[in-house]
Amino acid sequence: MQTMAVYNLKGGVGKTATAVNLAFLASRDGRRTLLWDLDPQGAASFYLRVKAKVRGGGKKLLRGTTALDDVIRATTFPGLDLLPADFSYRRLDLALDEARKPAKQLAAAMLPLKSRYDLVVLDCPPSVSLVSEAVLHAADLLLVPVIPTTLSLRTLRQIEEFVEDQGPRRLLVVPFFCMVDVRKRMHRELAAVPEMQGEAFLRTTIPSASVVERMGVERAPLAAFAPSSPAAQAYAELWKEVAGRLQTV
Repeated sequence: MQTMAVYNLKGGVGKTATAVNLAFLASRDGRRTLLWDLDPQGAASFYLRVKAKVRGGGKKLLRGTTALDDVIRATTFPGLDLLPADFSYRRLDLALDEARKPAKQLAAAMLPLKSRYDLVVLDCPPSVSLVSEAVLHAADLLLVPVIPTTLSLRTLRQIEEFVEDQGPRRLLVVPFFCMVDVRKRMHRELAAVPEMQGEAFLRTTIPSASVVERMGVERAPLAAFAPSSPAAQAYAELWKEVAGRLQTV
């Protein structure tokens, strides 16, 4: 089992759309996939039409009082399951703070899933917290959506420093440009040659498109309701690159 976390310090960068679309594409490729919605807003749970309610809350999940199997839900898409979030997840930091080894608590909670799934995708809340540290220790690959602006690139550097300080050395940080608006000169210039930002950057860019926003209306991944759209095709290319990176970890 491999674990990929979709993470950024900033909100509104296409994180949840990326997590949902890539999880769907992974399952369509034949990987037994679980999407764990760690964000108390529960957006990924909403997109996949699963009620954002976890009996006993996230605290009992991390402590092992509630078995993950008891709260995992099948989606309408074959091979894709969801572990939903609810508003109790806003207290996960407190639950981790009470644990003996908070940074390793999430990884420990996921151990029973190893024989059941090929890939776990973590949709992470936009913050620097004990939850973030636990994600670093649970993930094999940290996928970072970056809007092509100076401040977003600065945030990426902060994430890289955070991983260097708090994460395990094996963790692979993989950024890519998301929500690219070709009408904006800065977006065009920064996203035109992503390798200029470093070898870690993926070559695929995700456009800013209204069809991505329609995921909230259709409550489905792009490939399920708009497979021929440029954004859906971009996510398909992104998944190919991500799958290639996963083979190296």
